[in-house]
Amino acid sequence: MNKTLQGFEIEEWTEIIQPKHSLFDLQLKEVWRYRDLLLLLVRRDFVATYKQTVLGPLWFFIQPILTTLTFTLIFGQIAQISTDGLPMMLFYIAGITLWNYFSECLTRTAGVFKDNASIFGKVYFPRLIMPLSIVVSNLIKLGIQFSLFLGFWIYYLLAGQVQPNWYLFLTPLLILIMAGLSLGFGMIISAMTTKYRDLFFLLTFGVQLLMYATPVIYPLSSISGKFKTFISLNPMTPVIETFRYGFLGTGSFSWDLIGYSMIFAVFIVVLGAIIFTRVEKSFMDSV
Repeated sequence: MNKTLQGFEIEEWTEIIQPKHSLFDLQLKEVWRYRDLLLLLVRRDFVATYKQTVLGPLWFFIQPILTTLTFTLIFGQIAQISTDGLPMMLFYIAGITLWNYFSECLTRTAGVFKDNASIFGKVYFPRLIMPLSIVVSNLIKLGIQFSLFLGFWIYYLLAGQVQPNWYLFLTPLLILIMAGLSLGFGMIISAMTTKYRDLFFLLTFGVQLLMYATPVIYPLSSISGKFKTFISLNPMTPVIETFRYGFLGTGSFSWDLIGYSMIFAVFIVVLGAIIFTRVEKSFMDSV
């Protein structure tokens, strides 16, 4: 928009893009201004994922069911790994439901710069919108798979094989912790992959290994000694254990460990956002 002042034409801009000078300047207000874009990206991710598949959204149910059946056969029947006396199907699907959300958010967030380089090079918007949209869009998938878990849970509840308690109401907090952990680690890895592409391939392999360091296929009570301490330091461990303890009535719960996971998640989100916003200014030169 132009204005004339004493014979001179003055330009007024409706949008001003400025470099970030402060290390902690994440421009969260700007992210909020682009919330409509966030919702648009969430819708795009959900629709595009299974748009050209035959079964479509049914894959949201098929994948956890097939994984649960596989775990039941291999780890439950063949390996005879303890499930704390719980029905195997219910024990495994509880862990799989949460782990799928965490792993999906982590792996997709880690590829933000690599997968969206063409968009970032043409259009300006707060880059934090992209990883945030991934975490939010996966909440839809989590909700669908959680409803599948509830179906199994209600069946065994009516059969008297589970004894839930009020800790199940901590589920929203557990989801928030998982979102923070996956978002923070994903942004850090995404920033690093702009120069070191090998990290993305290592992540795919690493996430699979990390599952075995998390009580997804076994209860924490079956581990003892230094290995139990090591696994307890995994911030995802209290999340899985608390979820099972609340809904199934067995497992372990500790406010100290939940507090540890919360603090860890907040720290890693802040660190990830700082690194992400610092790298976004120059990543087009290396992607």
